[in-house]
Amino acid sequence: MTDILIVEDEQAILESLEFILTRCGWSVGVARDGEAALQAVMRFRPRLVLLDIMLPKRGGLDVLKVLRSNPAFASTSVVILTARGQQYDRQAAMDMKADDFITKPYANGDVVNAVRRILESQTCSAAHA
Repeated sequence: MTDILIVEDEQAILESLEFILTRCGWSVGVARDGEAALQAVMRFRPRLVLLDIMLPKRGGLDVLKVLRSNPAFASTSVVILTARGQQYDRQAAMDMKADDFITKPYANGDVVNAVRRILESQTCSAAHA
């Protein structure tokens, strides 16, 4: 199982996130568009998805909607990372049960802290189940 799937079409951001999260000790998979994201979720079964909204082929909110409608992936944690910080986008993501919403530009520490918080809460939930 992969810890984190990064779905980002901007190469520099993708490489930066992959480097930082791998350095923190997490296993990381990547996808560069919405269609590849859905295939990667099925293949990698990540614990958490870092998902951009503006993606080629299929937008991030559509990817989130598909994940939430599939019982096998409905509980997969999703953090939205996007340059679109309008209230509408934030509300749409939260209505679809995104676990967090981080607006670009962001500090790397903000992403790491969000990932750590979510993955640790999964571990605590599993221990008490």
